[in-house]
Amino acid sequence: MKKIIPLFILFALVLSGFVIKDNLRIIRNESFSGGEVLKYKIHYGPITAGEATIDVSPKLHRINGRMTYKATVTGKTSGSFDLITKVRDTWQTYMDTAALVPHRFYRNIQEGSYRKNETIDFDHYNNTAVVSVKRKSDPRKTTTHTIQENAQDLVSGFYYLRTIDYTNMKEGDKFIIPGFFDEENFNMEVTYKGRETVETKAGDIKAVKLVPTMPENEVFDGKNAVSVYISDDKNKVPVLIQAKMFIGSIKVDLYSYRNLKHKLIAKK
Repeated sequence: MKKIIPLFILFALVLSGFVIKDNLRIIRNESFSGGEVLKYKIHYGPITAGEATIDVSPKLHRINGRMTYKATVTGKTSGSFDLITKVRDTWQTYMDTAALVPHRFYRNIQEGSYRKNETIDFDHYNNTAVVSVKRKSDPRKTTTHTIQENAQDLVSGFYYLRTIDYTNMKEGDKFIIPGFFDEENFNMEVTYKGRETVETKAGDIKAVKLVPTMPENEVFDGKNAVSVYISDDKNKVPVLIQAKMFIGSIKVDLYSYRNLKHKLIAKK
């Protein structure tokens, strides 16, 4: 009996090692579910420049052996902006329903004459990402990168923001979300800026203000150029986004929503 017990313990430890390696984190999500649709107007100064839609498919998808939400962001210019520079962008993430990390990310960019088609397959067990990029007539390029643990793409990262408890945060508190974007790792530092009521086309909504530190790029004017307001309720819906860009200021304003998990209180 004395010989059996050590062998049994050793066997159990080996098995537990495999189990730990096979498991991803579990994030409590009470803010959104499949079928949610959010619609926004995009304003460039006083001009309505376009529209954006963010939706979560009502159907779950299996990627890498895991169940995922498929969340899609589409953006397009409208009116006179279509004549200046026509934009038809689609960003899509397949994020784990339990861990809220992306397993696959897709980006199709059509901005004027610029074209980019990108797919990223994430392996969170081995912390790697395989990036496949196609630009115009160039041949498709595939590269493999090491990523941080629980790395987010930009779309899944915003959904992860909706699962955080802001109840006891104080203005100036910061937290870090590891990310992977444009074939580079980054740590998106998010600063909690308190609560305020914001005006949107959907009504006046009590909101939590967050300022994420964006990765350096040719679009935003500084690392703290973006302010995100999420509803101060169980939904934590992004209701307003303000961004300082090199070409001017952009405001993304919620005007329509459906299939929210909880009732959104908006005063008209």
